[in-house]
Parts: sequence; C-alpha cells; structure tokens
Amino acid sequence: MNKILIISLLLVVLVGVVIICLGIGPTGISYKYLTGTDNDTESKIIYEVRLPRILGALLVGLGLAVAGAVLQAILRNPLAEPYTLGISGGAVLGVALCLIVPFLAVTKFSFPLMAFLGALVSVIIVYVITSRHRFSVSSLVLSGVILSFICSSLVLLIFSVSKPTEIQSMLFFLMGSFATIDYPIIKVITIPLIAGVLTLVFFSRDIDVLTLGDEKASHLGIAPHRVRAFLFIITSVITGCCVAVSGMIGFVGLMIPHIMRSIVGPKSRNLFIASALSGAIFLVVSDTLARSVIAPAELPVGVITGIVGGVFFIGMLINAKNI
Repeated sequence: MNKILIISLLLVVLVGVVIICLGIGPTGISYKYLTGTDNDTESKIIYEVRLPRILGALLVGLGLAVAGAVLQAILRNPLAEPYTLGISGGAVLGVALCLIVPFLAVTKFSFPLMAFLGALVSVIIVYVITSRHRFSVSSLVLSGVILSFICSSLVLLIFSVSKPTEIQSMLFFLMGSFATIDYPIIKVITIPLIAGVLTLVFFSRDIDVLTLGDEKASHLGIAPHRVRAFLFIITSVITGCCVAVSGMIGFVGLMIPHIMRSIVGPKSRNLFIASALSGAIFLVVSDTLARSVIAPAELPVGVITGIVGGVFFIGMLINAKNI
C-alpha cells in the first residue's frame, strides 16, 4: 500500500479517536459537544478533565514511539526502547527523592520537575561515560543498563525507609498515569517534545546511513559518533519530557515501531511519521480504557500498555520461525 495513503489514514484515525474518546468516560456525555454545548458541567468535564488527558496521551505516545524507532535504528537493536539508556531510572529516582526530602514535594509540579531533573542527570552521566568511547553502541547500552540498576537499587532503598502511606502517593505516578496532567504542564512539554520529534525526522537520512554500520557511514560522509551523540541527546530530552508528565509507560516505544516497520518499511522518515501517529492513537485509546474500565476507579495506563505489549510480543515469539 502507498506510504502516503497509510500515513493519511493514520492521521484520519487519530482525529477520529480523539473525538470519540472525548465522549467516553464514567460520566455519560452526548456527542452534541462536537458542535458545542451549553451545559456547564459537560463543558468542564470535556475541556478541563478529558481534553488535557487526551492531549497529554497524544504527545507522550507520539514522543515515545519516535524515540523508540530512532534508538532501535542507531543502536541496531530491535529491543531498544526509550527507557534503554537509563533515562527512566533517573526519572524514577528523582520522584523517589520527594519521599525523603519533604521540601521537594511542595507543589503539583514537584513529581514532573523531579522526574525531568532525574532524567537529565542520567543523560549527563551516560553522556560523560560514553563520550570516552566515542559513543559506541555497546557503551551506550551498557552504561544505560548499569545506571538503571543503580537507580533501581536506590529507589528500593528509599522505599524501605519510607512510610507506606508516602509510597502509595507516588506508585500510581510511577506506573503511568495522566490523572494529574493539566494545560500548564502540556504547554511546558509541547515545544521541546514536538521540536525534538521534528529534528529526528529531519535527520532521518543520517539515521538510515547509520544503520549500515559505522565504517560505511564514515565513507558516506557521516561522523557516526557525533551523530549518535546528538541523536542520543534529542531522544533523551523527548523521553525525559514524557516520563516527567506521565511516569513509566512501557511498550509504546518498543511495540509501535515494530508494527509500523512491517507496514511502511524500514525507511526512517516514513517509519518515524507512521510511528508518531500510531503511538498517539495507541496511548489515547489506552488512557481512555484506563479511566473507563473500572470507573469510577482508574487503572494506571501502564497496566493497559503492559498487557497489550506483552500479548503482542508473546504472539511474535510463538509465530517466529528463526528463534
């Protein structure tokens, strides 16, 4: 099927999903909201509760899917995802510090801010380590994995000395949730996230060359270590923004690029655009299910993505012939 047609269909589906999901929730709302509504209660539910969540899920899904597609390409590892390089571990540790340093948790922006700062520190550490090895693939992966283990151990240490009531306040955030997102937070992440995604699409040709290997990339005029370092920073910023507003949401950056690669092919530009739209669709639908399945209670959206992603990869393993 024509790639442009596929991307156009995905765009239409995304618009349709956003419109439909605005009307779904524990409070029934008629679809007259499409042409406006005079009901103050319905207006508040739509524009102050559901729309911010949908916009947040759209942005995070878009960012995680593209970051995953890029990392799988530059690391030449089909299992790479945005959390591979230790970024998520630093973000979780940043949030956990709010439990033992009370003055860090004084506003509703405390968790997002500390998550982003933790992710930023992780990026700096990985950057310093891998820069000594010219940003080789192995150094990026190993430093990220090791840093994740260290951060996880520190988080468990903080949990062990904290009160159970304090731990519960952050577990929902860490499992992935858009329950606390609002317009100010969306405004903060939109510019860096969209700018980062557009930058990755702009460098799609260089990424295609990197997939051929460092030696061939050098012969074609690409400096592999410099390009890889730059792409690592951009994907880290995107991931940091996503984790800061939604916590840990797994499988989006791992599963969506796999699916889109089989549909639109491996060419980076088409893959990134298709992954962005599909990731947005998937996470908007997942968050709608999370807030509706056991309404009025709510599931962490990470539970939904984890179940879907786990089933997807089990199906892949069952049907794989070369494993």
